[in-house]
Amino acid sequence: MAALNRDRWDLDPTTVFLNHGSYGAAPRQVLDHQRDLQRRMESNPVRFMVEEYPGLIAAAVDRCAAFVGAGPDGFAFVANATTGVNTVLRSAALSPGDEILVTDHEYEACILAAEHVARRRGCSVRIAALRTPTTGPDEVVEAVVNAITPATRLAVIDHVTSATALVLPIVEIVSALAERGVDTIVDGAHAPGMVDLDVPAIGAAAYTGNWHKWVCAPKGAGFLWASPEWRERVRPLVISHGAGQRGVDPFRATFDWTGTADPSAYLSVPEAIDAVGGMMEGGWPAVRERNRAVALEMRRRMVDALGLTPTGPEAMIGSMAAFLAPQQWVAGGSGDPARDLIVRLLAEGITIGASPWRGSSDVSLRVSAHLHTEADDVDALIGLLRRWG
Repeated sequence: MAALNRDRWDLDPTTVFLNHGSYGAAPRQVLDHQRDLQRRMESNPVRFMVEEYPGLIAAAVDRCAAFVGAGPDGFAFVANATTGVNTVLRSAALSPGDEILVTDHEYEACILAAEHVARRRGCSVRIAALRTPTTGPDEVVEAVVNAITPATRLAVIDHVTSATALVLPIVEIVSALAERGVDTIVDGAHAPGMVDLDVPAIGAAAYTGNWHKWVCAPKGAGFLWASPEWRERVRPLVISHGAGQRGVDPFRATFDWTGTADPSAYLSVPEAIDAVGGMMEGGWPAVRERNRAVALEMRRRMVDALGLTPTGPEAMIGSMAAFLAPQQWVAGGSGDPARDLIVRLLAEGITIGASPWRGSSDVSLRVSAHLHTEADDVDALIGLLRRWG
């Protein structure tokens, strides 16, 4: 499985790049487009912001919403998925004694956000423990359902887990929660570009995702979609002049203008959709299929060569694969074993993802696949880890 168009990225050729999942990587074409927008803005900031920006942001919203199966109503750009989760949590109508449900595989920043909101509202956070390795989707749904109590009002659930790289059965989870009167915020940080998305069909109260990861847009581009029932209550973390517009949908108005900022990352997302989707015949479906095939092949090689334990079954794999890191690879160091593992491998010219998850002493080691990656890239990592024993 050869890497496709690797020269379209400015990635350091001396580094084996197996950690696309953490921060993404934008192709040169997309970065050039962003810089052209920035030059255009800075050549006449008043004209750009007053005359050009409203039409540009509306067109970008239309295109990007369609990419994830949504319409422009209730759809807005945010800096990243963590911002989206924070936005909805702080807009939620929670009362003292209510409970927010998360899983122990939820992104730590979003668990911290839920705990912050809970403290301020007199609520609590309940954590559903997912067995690792996970045996399959049904086990995940059962763990979430079993954690619901009469006080549960809201849940924050990953679509794709960061630490363990598992595509969760999000439709089934959201449906099971809704049947029990619980609204769900879906943290879809990794989903756009990795899985085929129809955001409204998931049935969540809100869905947020990143463009900078698998769509390969510039850093600082994410989105938030709110269901019709939640649009009246969800407002951005920053209230600025957009909130004062008359005769304009308040959701769009408040999010489209939260103050003076550089909107070029948002406005470059359509270019990223076109650029990456255009790198393969068959477009985005072919990109997703190819990346998953590479991730599965890298996973097979890691298991066969090193005897590693994957975090879940093949059916729950997208464009990443994660394993339980043996203790000898993460022992000692600074007290942050995941960061130590990343830094130790980075010194050897290899980038990987590594992370703990809430309540566990385990650390995952994660590899990612995109069009600049080929399955053979993992062989350098395998050779080094073999020497570690």
